[in-house]
Amino acid sequence: MKYLSILLFVLFTSAVFAGSTQTNTSGSNTAIEGGYTSTATTTYESGSESTSTTNNTTNSDIKSSPPSASAPSYNSMTQDVCAVGVSAGVQTFGFGVSGGKHVIDKNCERLKLARILNDFGMKVAAVAILCQDERVFESMIQAGTPCPIDGKIGKEAKALWSKYDHERPDYDIYVKRMKAREKKEKAMAKKAALAEKKRLKEEAKMTKEFEKIEKELEKEKIITPKKKPVNWESPK
Repeated sequence: MKYLSILLFVLFTSAVFAGSTQTNTSGSNTAIEGGYTSTATTTYESGSESTSTTNNTTNSDIKSSPPSASAPSYNSMTQDVCAVGVSAGVQTFGFGVSGGKHVIDKNCERLKLARILNDFGMKVAAVAILCQDERVFESMIQAGTPCPIDGKIGKEAKALWSKYDHERPDYDIYVKRMKAREKKEKAMAKKAALAEKKRLKEEAKMTKEFEKIEKELEKEKIITPKKKPVNWESPK
């Protein structure tokens, strides 16, 4: 019975062995890094070693935008100046530029000059200054008070403006308007001619019908006998 128990213990018992054995000694498992190269070395107990080397390169290209371009500002020391500051700036990722300048406001100058001339009592001259603006010139024409020209006003000025229309400040708009009016007048004249032609055609048709009726009446003319006058004193 004792031997049987030993035999069964031997049959159902197996030895257990480690699959691998690794012993790390001092300094055998190290990583050396320098620059962009990393090396790791492992030495096993049997004397063999495994070395792996990894090369890693990183390129960094960072672009930063330049400072924003700032347009210059306009500073006027007095309010009685007909100048306007104009500035502009363009900014891209790698380049920026800006600039500015002063622009004279002609309409502002015209108003100031007209006001001064009017204060001096030169009303016609003040109106002549304002008439340099095409809007004022057109409004004066529409009001029946044409702008002064060559010292003439009223009907005489209107005649001169009609003769020298190329000197009008609104000449381009004037020519465009005249061409549009001419085109409109031609269309209206064509329409009127067609209406007149239609009327004449209908009138001729009616005339023929009347002539036809008159001829038929002449053919079928009925002669009625004249009646004798009645004597009311002795009627019969």
